Amino acid sequence: MPLTVYRKAHFNAAHRLYRKDWSDEKNDAVFGKCNNPNFHGHNYELIVGLSGEIDPETGYLIDLKILKDLIYEEVEKPFDHKNLNLDVPEFKDLNPTVENIAVVIWKKLRSKLGDKYKITVTLYETPRNFVTYSED
Repeated sequence: MPLTVYRKAHFNAAHRLYRKDWSDEKNDAVFGKCNNPNFHGHNYELIVGLSGEIDPETGYLIDLKILKDLIYEEVEKPFDHKNLNLDVPEFKDLNPTVENIAVVIWKKLRSKLGDKYKITVTLYETPRNFVTYSED
């Protein structure tokens, strides 16, 4: 019987939404205030869900300390109090929209967890704006 466990995490980060290949006018028209050349920040809330089968030996789907440590190493440590555009290599050529951030987090976790679990990443950029990304 599939089951899902969740772990919540938090990080603060700055970013600027813009495309280098667009004019200032087009960037302003598409991204508005989020195109501030001096950047702007968010208090991101992350929820990671892992779905799979319970291990009959341990009673765990996964030891949540393992998931906690993985999220810390792969997300909180590299993203927290960083400028995503300038400090995080994954966004060197990728616009750090909440959509793209969620996909990057999912890929980082997938690379460490393998195919044993279905992974769902829900990322809140604000209390009212959030995305969920998972594999099909």
